[in-house]
Amino acid sequence: MIKRLVLITVLGTFLMGCKAKKQTTYSSRSNQETTATKEKTKGKYDSRGLYPLPEDTGKFHRFSIASVEEYIQTFSDIAQYEMRAYGIPASITLAQGLLESGLGKGELAVKTNNHFGIKCHTGWQGDYDFHDDDEKGECFRKYNHPMYSYRDHSEFLSSRARYSFLFDYGSTDYRRWAKGLREAGYATDKRYPQKLIYLIEEHRLHKFDSDVQQNSGIAIAEPKQYENKVHVVQRGDTLYSISRRYFISVDELKRMNNLNSNNLAIGQKIAVKSELTKK
Repeated sequence: MIKRLVLITVLGTFLMGCKAKKQTTYSSRSNQETTATKEKTKGKYDSRGLYPLPEDTGKFHRFSIASVEEYIQTFSDIAQYEMRAYGIPASITLAQGLLESGLGKGELAVKTNNHFGIKCHTGWQGDYDFHDDDEKGECFRKYNHPMYSYRDHSEFLSSRARYSFLFDYGSTDYRRWAKGLREAGYATDKRYPQKLIYLIEEHRLHKFDSDVQQNSGIAIAEPKQYENKVHVVQRGDTLYSISRRYFISVDELKRMNNLNSNNLAIGQKIAVKSELTKK
């Protein structure tokens, strides 16, 4: 079982266009113990190449982050673990974490450990909380520990067809990843790519991508491959039934086909993507 991450409480400020501004301070342990915890957990992967998550005891862990440097120091290892397993650049993961969570100080991050602003979406069966975002009282995923948020971010991007093209860019092309996330609809902010790229280059987050590539002990995961398909609507079809068939959420189907409602007509052609299975 992995010990929970530990932090130092230090005064600091951070302002990078993040949505929530509420700040809360909690007690933390010494920097020496944080370093010791990282050393004990270093290199522990399971048979699938995934870093094991801390045991879910049902206890909600609260964190206090004082600076950009402290956030990076705390979560850079986790971002690299996820890069090895899923192929998402660690620099992108860290930059999104910084931006979406307001350095871990944003109201949503503080009360839910949600560092990536991932909403509940259809099919989410985990814990949740409500938070004002684009609309009032929207449903957001809630995690007992930030590491669950990092793992869910990896699975969120790698399991949805609309993000599949990002994995063709390679795991060190952070600029194209940043622009692609905006194109795929991860964020509505037109300057979202520029903000991610600024964070990556200002704090040299791309060095974590290079570190993973140079690590010969663990190979970076190959991206999933998808093929474009067209589904012709039959009698009895609904967006939900189609989403279940092709493992795509209803929201993704509507985005891919520019649909404003759930209404379908027999014979209507719906664009879908299906994961290719390796032979």
